[in-house]
Amino acid sequence: MAELTLTREQPVWRDTERCYRAVASRDSRFDGQFIMAVRTTGIYCRPSCPALTPKPANVHFYPTSAAAQAGGYRACRRCLPDAVPGSPDWNLRADLAARAMRLISDGTVERDGVPGLARRLGYSERQLGRVLTAELGAGPLALARAHRAHSARLLIELSELPLADVAFAAGFASIRQFNDTIREVFASTPSQLRAGAAGARRRAPGGEPSGEGAAGARLCLRLPYRPPFDAAGLLSFFAARAVAGVEDVTVAGYGRTLRLPHGTATAWLTPLNGHVRCDLRLTDVRDLSSAVARMRRLFDLDADPQAVAKVLGADPALAPLVAETPGMRVPGAVDGPELVLRAMLGQQVSVAAARTAAGRLAEELGDRLSPAERGDTLTTLFPSPAAVAEHGRDVLRGPRRRIEAICETADALASGAVEVHVGRDPDELRAELLELPGIGPWTADYVLMRVLGAPDLLLTGDLVLRKGAAELGIEDALTGHAKAWRPWRSYAGMHLWRAGS
Repeated sequence: MAELTLTREQPVWRDTERCYRAVASRDSRFDGQFIMAVRTTGIYCRPSCPALTPKPANVHFYPTSAAAQAGGYRACRRCLPDAVPGSPDWNLRADLAARAMRLISDGTVERDGVPGLARRLGYSERQLGRVLTAELGAGPLALARAHRAHSARLLIELSELPLADVAFAAGFASIRQFNDTIREVFASTPSQLRAGAAGARRRAPGGEPSGEGAAGARLCLRLPYRPPFDAAGLLSFFAARAVAGVEDVTVAGYGRTLRLPHGTATAWLTPLNGHVRCDLRLTDVRDLSSAVARMRRLFDLDADPQAVAKVLGADPALAPLVAETPGMRVPGAVDGPELVLRAMLGQQVSVAAARTAAGRLAEELGDRLSPAERGDTLTTLFPSPAAVAEHGRDVLRGPRRRIEAICETADALASGAVEVHVGRDPDELRAELLELPGIGPWTADYVLMRVLGAPDLLLTGDLVLRKGAAELGIEDALTGHAKAWRPWRSYAGMHLWRAGS
């Protein structure tokens, strides 16, 4: 059989021959990149489903679960097609469809409706619906419905919340809508899903049910990824920058506090074989989907490391680094405005100095979690932009011009004059950031790389990165040399950073 490659000329799901080869070989690299629907059974599956491979004439490929559901198919109960890594295309692409998918996964439609989603993307509802239907096979309501169904399944199987509370926590408008959707998508009632999950936990422990009520929950989730996965590199990156009280890093994992749309949370991520264990403590279970989406972005769990390695490993200069550290990830961010302020604190100073400055801000201006909300070491929320804008001048140290720039930027973020979220167009956001005082190209590109997950940004002005390039003998021709690394220059930069450190 010919080698399967993850080329980017067109969306994977449009190439039916390649999709069928992936299904026939049960290639898990394609999980999350397309959905296979089987006409004879009325079921949709992930590409690696262990069931007998159907005949080519009996399958149809869709870009998303929502499109398959709109086509009248229900989810396979054997392979759980929604419980896979997301498509790396949502980061690789910066078009409207990709940005909309990132916002939908963050729960924007549940909070603000389709009008709110359209507003954040800068399009009319009609334009948005037309583009998403053409690109993804379903409109924003259908995509959000599929997302709600997945969130509901997590709460049904991994919590002890009453099912009525699960319905509203997952974003459904009524119990009837919740019941109908679960039956349509999973061919089971909510009660049957919960009973089946209880039996599965007894056979193969992987999640702990919550013992809390509807106002909050403790959940243990499995966040899948495409191997290999450089967990040690991520933990090292976060450890060097961890802000006491806000974050904690051990040899086993990473924890931090979260400011979410409906309340606060703490999360602890433990990399394991084949998945990352995510222990969440939510004050409001409506924030489940948002918390999960942010944790996935933070650890870059939707990346396609084999596609990255194929391109970067073809460069003789970079190949030894790629071979030495398989599964390199680009660290993400859980909060756009927080990342902007922390990036500004890190300008022209050491990582340790930036961590000290961020720690001082958190200690003086961060909100404290209540004893019921916090963990042993996770006690504080990073200060909001409004708090930094109002009180930052009393806390920050250093040149007055730099302090003023940080406070003015915080004011722009607090007022909404500049919005930094995963649905932003990269070029537009970069231009807005560069107009703010004290933000130059390095800071703007660093924000795009970490907040938007932009995979093809090389921070050529970074001193540590250039030191790594010098180690390879390519510093003088770095910009030209890096053209061969497209579209994965952000990952190449992480390799150079590691070498330079």
